[in-house]
Amino acid sequence: MNKTVLDLWVGLFVVAGIAALMFLALKVGSTNAIKSADSYEVVANFENIGGLKPRAPVKSAGVVVGRVADIQFDNKTYEAVVTLRLDKHYAFPKDSTASILTSGLLGEQYVGLDAGGDSAKLKEKDHILITQDAVVLEKLIGQFLYGKAQEGAAK
Repeated sequence: MNKTVLDLWVGLFVVAGIAALMFLALKVGSTNAIKSADSYEVVANFENIGGLKPRAPVKSAGVVVGRVADIQFDNKTYEAVVTLRLDKHYAFPKDSTASILTSGLLGEQYVGLDAGGDSAKLKEKDHILITQDAVVLEKLIGQFLYGKAQEGAAK
């Protein structure tokens, strides 16, 4: 076989490999995307969202039921306004609670929904009134150390 023919085959193989990697990256990047036609949006206010990002999962009982659509800052209440896009298949009661949780000790953050007992269901643009902020590890460590320092000073 001629050297130029061999170079051509190697070049085609490299191009095919790059195309396959790009295809996989695009497929992985758009997994579990909930289309706006199949979903409804609700809003929750949090004092501290930690490292929560748009497109983070919204889970209930460990099942992904939606995604974080948007995060804004409210200049009047000084809170984060988080818009959640939930799949229409999952209807949650109006008195449901939203918490910002972490997968593992230092994993990604997500929104956890706990269903309430109200018979009325959340609708488009409703507000989740009961929320629990993200646990910030640095604050917990600081409080622990401050408490230990206070114990030492009291003795």
